[in-house]
Amino acid sequence: MSIEQDDIKVNLKGFAGHGLVHSNDSDDEITLVGSGTPAGEYLRRYWQPVFISSELDDLPVAIKILGEELVLFRDKSNQLGLVHKHCPHRQASLEFGICHETGIQCCYHGWHFDVDGTLIDVPGQPEHIADIIKQRVRLGAYPTHEFKGLIFAYLGPIDEKPEFPIYDSLDFEDMDMVPYKAPFKCNWLQVLDAIVDPIHTSFLHSNMSREQFSEGFGEVGQIDFFERDSWILGCNTRRVGDNVWFRINEVVLPNFTQAGAAFAADGTKKIYYGRSSFTRWVVPIDDETTICYAWANFGDRGDPHEYNTPEGPELIEQGEIFDRPYEQRQRFPADREACEGMGPINIHKNENLLTSDQGVAMMRQRIREQIRTVSSGKHPYLASKLVGMPIPTYGGDSVLTIPKNKGDDDALLSKLAHEFVEIQFQVDGKPEKERIKVVTEKLKQIQLRENPVVTE
Repeated sequence: MSIEQDDIKVNLKGFAGHGLVHSNDSDDEITLVGSGTPAGEYLRRYWQPVFISSELDDLPVAIKILGEELVLFRDKSNQLGLVHKHCPHRQASLEFGICHETGIQCCYHGWHFDVDGTLIDVPGQPEHIADIIKQRVRLGAYPTHEFKGLIFAYLGPIDEKPEFPIYDSLDFEDMDMVPYKAPFKCNWLQVLDAIVDPIHTSFLHSNMSREQFSEGFGEVGQIDFFERDSWILGCNTRRVGDNVWFRINEVVLPNFTQAGAAFAADGTKKIYYGRSSFTRWVVPIDDETTICYAWANFGDRGDPHEYNTPEGPELIEQGEIFDRPYEQRQRFPADREACEGMGPINIHKNENLLTSDQGVAMMRQRIREQIRTVSSGKHPYLASKLVGMPIPTYGGDSVLTIPKNKGDDDALLSKLAHEFVEIQFQVDGKPEKERIKVVTEKLKQIQLRENPVVTE
């Protein structure tokens, strides 16, 4: 991506507000998520987290996901149900329904539904009428899957339901995974964009208000992007003193994200193959509201256990807690302020993307391609079918001691980033212990090659 002199056609004299026209046209193809929309149908081909298990008690809960009004409940036999909000009889809300041993019963006239939407009973009607109604009426319902404290749902065509994806990062040894959620009052894509915009951490989280993570984050570094089937990776390679800090952010399409540690890495100490501080999905509630469901990861390869507090996951997510006074949000903005400040749906035509935004452009284009794949009746990428399970992931931190030499340091950092990413690709499919061993050995070889006097 480059900018030519002829492309710059603006009033450089200042005070050019009058006559500067902005577009009002949103990119509906990749932003709108309701049922029947191109992006909505694409996202419905994947399992999406919809709730935190510990927050679901004995009463039904009204939720909204992908623009659909739904009710989540757990019946008395511990089965999960996720159904359309309104009873098909007279449209009463099932958030006021009664949970039974099997399924849920509408409070208004007692229509009783199983977790799959089957109408079990139609009380107050002659038997032959009830039998006819049970054959003709179904309540909309979706499959669910509960995993490590998060509840997932599949909202797509039932005959295209994929296997529940197991990522390698869901089963790291000695890692405490704590479920959390992070709400945003804006479109899903502007939240997702941030993960492939690694340069923003050097400004939003470091140089613009206060140091939200560590001093090392303030280094801009060398930015390289990688595209591989379902994966978009952004590697920010920073120089911190005599150290080189590789930090990889990743998206697995359409909306699974990981990044390096928030508080375990600052570039000052050597790290061989650290992994992500969060394992996270960016889930649209509707066109103008988003929620991230995630696990915060605490352990030697994630963030320190001392951050396993009620506020810890929010600090890991964006460097600040979410619920704070407006004045404090102005003085110390974080991801919520940056993303929501773009408006409910960011108008892409008003942006001026630069080389550092290559990851954003790359990801949007790949999402658009996959949306059109679904719209044409074909199957989108499924990471599990591309590489099998567990699905390999790459988000994390590694820090090597490689002092600056007299050559082009940015070129060196870029070369090392490409080498580091390729090393990770080469161990795909291997057991995690073997991956750790191979990647660590090769990182040490690079360190010794570039700095022969280094000691481990």
